[in-house]
Amino acid sequence: MNARPKLPGLPRALAQSRTIDPFIVMDVMREANQREARGEDIIHMEVGQPATPAPRAARERAQRALAEDRLGYTEALGMPALRERIARYVKERYGVALGPERVVVTAGSSAGFVLAFLATLDPGTALGLPSPGYPCYRQILKALGVRPHLVETSGQGRWMPTVADVDRLAAEGSAGLLLASPNNPTGTMVQDARLAELAEACRQRGLWLISDEIYHGLEYTAPAETALAHSDEAIVVNSFSKYFSMTGWRIGWLVVPEALTRTIERLAQNLYISPPSISQVAALGAFDGLEELEEIKGRYARNRAMLLEELPHAGLDALLPADGAFYLYADISRYTGDSAAFAKAMLRDIGVAATPGIDFDPDRGGSYLRLCYAGAEAEMREAARRIGAWLKAK
Repeated sequence: MNARPKLPGLPRALAQSRTIDPFIVMDVMREANQREARGEDIIHMEVGQPATPAPRAARERAQRALAEDRLGYTEALGMPALRERIARYVKERYGVALGPERVVVTAGSSAGFVLAFLATLDPGTALGLPSPGYPCYRQILKALGVRPHLVETSGQGRWMPTVADVDRLAAEGSAGLLLASPNNPTGTMVQDARLAELAEACRQRGLWLISDEIYHGLEYTAPAETALAHSDEAIVVNSFSKYFSMTGWRIGWLVVPEALTRTIERLAQNLYISPPSISQVAALGAFDGLEELEEIKGRYARNRAMLLEELPHAGLDALLPADGAFYLYADISRYTGDSAAFAKAMLRDIGVAATPGIDFDPDRGGSYLRLCYAGAEAEMREAARRIGAWLKAK
């Protein structure tokens, strides 16, 4: 009998992938969907996505393209018409003049982060990330061999990085800072002159500034600022997923310094070939649906106002500043130090799906819970009622 051939060792890349944590919100969504399929009445407050479809103008343009166009590959950086329209949108929204050659259309913001990180960060370096913050930042960096350098934000700094944090990142050898405003999961925004101060601090210390602006358009206390207003060297990541209500279309964009465009183009050519053509067509149409999108934003604003009033009565009275996006980040330390178990019990007992804070903050997240209020107003009100009755019974 022949001996079994010896298998090769575990590839280094695969070994590295085993250090990648799960995106917990997706696990929560899977369980919530399974319960819903069994007939349970589930209120979804876990995944950060609109309950509405893409704007009508986007869907109509996509339907015409399906009937009339070949929908083949586009240029790796995206359709020229879409790049030009995004550049015009930046000018209209922020007053910042931008050449379309600096715009890169991506397969969602996720692909945008991959391209931005690959173009700017060497393996073994570190990037400063806000904590609490979007967990996929950490996991993408780890997959690329880059060290996530967590910047612990707090109420003292209004849950945003400070210039002192930039100083520490520079002193400890980090390559840059990623800033998210409005932030996921907190909903807080950088205010007053701090964005300009952070951009200048990064410039002086030779650090990259990567600005996650995917929740721009969804702000309730003051307009969101773009990092492009303060730095031509900043890299901006944006998306059609949130404000434009197009999560499943997987379409987003980058704005990059012109010197990086060719580098990112080469990466995009090899990694993705091009963004989905049907989604690019729909994205062009989405700009004709801004009035509809503002109406949808009004629903979020009403949900936000209602929950900010009702959740404290329900027993969740320690909420971080909710300036934008569609999240409330609740301190649940009076009830538990295990947010994962708390969220699991809440889904099991009352059918409200929410995301444990441990997804966003590996150190302090056991005491926090994220609630997404992008659903229908009646569902959000019912969720507050269920939570209140559940907590009173605990």
